[in-house]
Amino acid sequence: MDVTNTDLATLETGVMADIHAAGDEASLEAVRVAALGKKGSISEKLKTLGGMSAEERQVQGPAINGLKNRVTESLAARKTELRQVAVAARLASEKLDVTLPVRSSPAERGRIHPISQVIDEIAAIFGDLGFSIAEGPDVESDYYNFTALNFPEGHPAREMHDTFFFQPDENGERKLLRTHTSPVQIRTMEMQKPPIRIVIPGKTYRQDSDATHSPMFHQVEGLVVDKSANIGNLKWVLEEFCKAFFEVPSVTMRFRPSFFPFTEPSMEVDIQCDRSRPGEVRFGEGNDWMEILGCGMVHPNVLRAGGLDPDEYQGFAWGMGIDRIAMLKYGMPDLRAFFDADVRWLQHYGFRPLDMPTLFGGLSS
Repeated sequence: MDVTNTDLATLETGVMADIHAAGDEASLEAVRVAALGKKGSISEKLKTLGGMSAEERQVQGPAINGLKNRVTESLAARKTELRQVAVAARLASEKLDVTLPVRSSPAERGRIHPISQVIDEIAAIFGDLGFSIAEGPDVESDYYNFTALNFPEGHPAREMHDTFFFQPDENGERKLLRTHTSPVQIRTMEMQKPPIRIVIPGKTYRQDSDATHSPMFHQVEGLVVDKSANIGNLKWVLEEFCKAFFEVPSVTMRFRPSFFPFTEPSMEVDIQCDRSRPGEVRFGEGNDWMEILGCGMVHPNVLRAGGLDPDEYQGFAWGMGIDRIAMLKYGMPDLRAFFDADVRWLQHYGFRPLDMPTLFGGLSS
């Protein structure tokens, strides 16, 4: 073998070793440039062909071009290998274990608080009966909370409520946290002419705390005012509500005489139930009775305070504790847990956020 062929063989051995040693595509590209670039080792050999004689060119041309072709093929093959290795490494690093459980979405993990759920259920029931929702401020004046609702100054009925009072203002008037949602009745009558059909869910405040009482709790009241409202209408509305809310085909209710300053006559309502099973209350059956709400015909003085003539209009109203009926329906033993913000409790008693209560789809389905 002559010197030129020995040089080519040595060059080929070195280039092929560099190609095999390249560990990534960047290193391989550097080898390609060093061999086949404008100033590469093989390119320099190709440039010498111009200074050769025809006989030398006839021998060296095929040898140098053959070297170039073999190096090009080796580069392409090595590039394919490196890409396959890179893909395999990426697949290994990004491997997903499909046997692991899929994490649920926030909409599936989140829960609606039972109080919010029950308020939605109440709104769905009374909305179907033609009622609208009314709201009012939590911080009230003595007039709206007591006086306009037929609680005269010094009246012993004011002692029925352990009220949270604020410090007197510059005029000597003390604001308070409302003890019931009834002030919204007065505000509605002042702004709206009969017929009035409203339900009033909201927070109320009294100084009381135990397993069935909380300083802050939720009430819902209803008010109907027109020229022909009567106790028969009141009884029908309450029966329809209880059947729909407790999701039973029928209920038996008992109306007992009572006293509330803002209604006359006033009544407390018991509902038939079965408490023979420990920790469970079933409505619409059994031999027991449970008091669930108070109601009555709106007192003429309350109608006057709302700007209505009691000789022309009459109405009925009722009120119940949302927290209490939630406990009765869903079997929650302690009212205080409603306000503990315990995620475990909410996961157990809460409701899925996309299951909106409807009468045709089921209130608590």
